Order: sequence, then C-alpha cells, then structure tokens
Amino acid sequence: MDPIVMAAGTALVTAMATDAWQQARAGAVALWRRFAPEQVKTVEAELDEVRDQILAARREEDVETEQALAGEWRVRLARLLRQDPQAAAELRRVLDEVLAPALPAADRTRIKSIVMNATAHDDSRVYQAGGDMHITEP
Repeated sequence: MDPIVMAAGTALVTAMATDAWQQARAGAVALWRRFAPEQVKTVEAELDEVRDQILAARREEDVETEQALAGEWRVRLARLLRQDPQAAAELRRVLDEVLAPALPAADRTRIKSIVMNATAHDDSRVYQAGGDMHITEP
C-alpha cells in the first residue's frame, strides 16, 4: 500500500480522537468532494460514526479496534486514489496541512513514512534505522 495512504489513514483516525477532529473531518470530506462527490454524504456519516467508535475504543483502551478503523480508512483512501490518481497530491496536502498538525506530537511521529533501500556486496554491511541507532562493536 502507498506510504501516503498508510500515513493518511492512520492520521485521519487518530485525529478523530482529538479536539481538532472537525478540521480532520473537513479535510477528508474536501478530498471526497473534489474527487468523488457522489460519495460525500456517505463519507460524512461514516466519519461521524468513526469519531464515536474511536472515542469508545480509547476509553476502553481497545488498540485493536483503533487499528482496524485506521485500516478501513486506508482501504477507502487507496480506493479513492485508484479511482482518480490525481487525488494523491491532494491527499499529501491534506496529510501535511490538516491531519498531521491536528495530532499530538507523539502521534505525529507514528504517521511518518520512511522508505529505505540498500544493497550490500562482499563483506560490506548496511545499517538502516528510521530513528536513533546505536551500534557498538568489540
């Protein structure tokens, strides 16, 4: 799955549990309004339902439900991008300008996408990390 879709789905559901949920909802609805206007009413209703579900999951410390909800919205976003590939740039903008800023700092780090590629030959080594790395050798 596209890393932007992964990040946006997670950020959307996470933001729905914050005080900035209206901005997150508006950003998502604007995306659908532009690229799939026939689905806007359904998306609006489902986002309101997700808000209730995510708040209940947080109260009950139900991480699995929260992950499942994020997965559902990743699939919906991926479907939207398949219908109209030009939506990818707008999704990135919504992620960067609406969803990510709506998240608490700790949650912002969860939605980063990192793509790393490496090739090692002969006796060489490759060390990669998406964060701090401490290597100690004798």
